[in-house]
Amino acid sequence: MRKAFFPVSLNLDGRRCVVIGAHDDREAIEKSAALEEAGADVRRIYDAADVRDEDVAGAFFVISTPQDAALSARLRALADRHRFLLCCIDQPRFGFVAMAAIAKAGPVRVAISTAGLAPRVGKALKNALQRAMDERFARFIGHLAERRERTHAAHPGPESSNVRRTAMIEAASGFRADVRFEYPAWFDEADGER
Repeated sequence: MRKAFFPVSLNLDGRRCVVIGAHDDREAIEKSAALEEAGADVRRIYDAADVRDEDVAGAFFVISTPQDAALSARLRALADRHRFLLCCIDQPRFGFVAMAAIAKAGPVRVAISTAGLAPRVGKALKNALQRAMDERFARFIGHLAERRERTHAAHPGPESSNVRRTAMIEAASGFRADVRFEYPAWFDEADGER
């Protein structure tokens, strides 16, 4: 099995990012929107045959959606030469980045990565979390943020860090999350857990 990827979040505000994928490619559309939401300067290339070296040479991050091993290998060579981050969707051997499935509510982002090995499992986890992270959850996070600001204003300075920390631990006290998994029958049979 492949080693686990190291999870990070990228600050892409103002960074040039390139997304390669057809006009109607759902993956390319979603990734472009997510990059724009993060503040990236996104350039779309719709036809993989039109990708020129100079299109990606100055990029910070490149996402390619076509299932084209020759294109992905070329992009990997360019990434090695020009030092940009690369994600080739469903072709993790070419890139440095595996896209995480992201559940979001307000400012909260929960990223799930299977290192590209089980994207459908990542999506199932994301969908379950997304259902749980509803409007009430987003309001709760908003209230915690306001409480944090008020607490910080009432207790400024490094000498009050323990007071602030204790107040926020108490504010979140009572919040709980429950997680349960169900597995397909073939796995239970193969795993001997019946």
